[in-house]
Amino acid sequence: MTATVTQQQIEAFERDGATRLTGLFGDWMEVLRAGVARNLAEPSADVRIYQGAGGRFVGDYCNWARIPEFRDFIFNSDAAEIARQLMRSRTVRLFHEHVLVKEPGADVPTPWHHDQPYYNVDGAQNVSLWIPLDTVPRETCPQYVAGSHRWGRWFRPERFNRTALYEDDGLEPVPDIDGNRDQYKILDWDLEPGDAIAFHYLTLHGAPGNSSAQRARRAFSLRLVGDDATFAHRKGMTSPPFREVRLPHGAALEGPEFPLILPKAS
Repeated sequence: MTATVTQQQIEAFERDGATRLTGLFGDWMEVLRAGVARNLAEPSADVRIYQGAGGRFVGDYCNWARIPEFRDFIFNSDAAEIARQLMRSRTVRLFHEHVLVKEPGADVPTPWHHDQPYYNVDGAQNVSLWIPLDTVPRETCPQYVAGSHRWGRWFRPERFNRTALYEDDGLEPVPDIDGNRDQYKILDWDLEPGDAIAFHYLTLHGAPGNSSAQRARRAFSLRLVGDDATFAHRKGMTSPPFREVRLPHGAALEGPEFPLILPKAS
């Protein structure tokens, strides 16, 4: 594996909970685009589709075992080594992959949230690599509240209709970021195919809709964990649900659903 993350990027990830990685995955764009096309043509039972004024916002996950292009990227690209360095971890394990496609005119915004309360995983060593497959101008880029992963607060996971994912979860609502933007440092970037945003599972983020009438916003997001990852039972159905996993709460996150990527088996 090639070490391609700078010390400045590692420090930005730790400080802000999100950082841009420029041009690291350019050689993998056609592979990932082919995988996303296969995923859209053959979605899983867990696919979510939201209709915008024009196109659709499509999300699907946990398809790596049946889509060879995703497996190729996950196990043969530098993604795991990049994650290992960002997490300062000895090991890197797959949590899941997630395809997010906003077609032209899919003006459905992604509400502000952070991911870990949705997930059945605990642990501080984690990273999502959000990899655009199309040019993403800043006005349609996901946005991140710098430092929010270090607030020590967990916010209520909600569906897109703003109803709670788990009833009586005891968590506080997400603050009104858009109504108080001057109170936060919000990160976003102009992105090109092959770039990536690395962000922590507790970093608050959201995304505008895609108002472009011509350009899609396809993204492949890879969710990875490190040495301290354990399985977590939440108060209700998680996203992804991992219905077949029977690990007890607090057990090491291991098993065929969560394969070890690094170190590679000899």
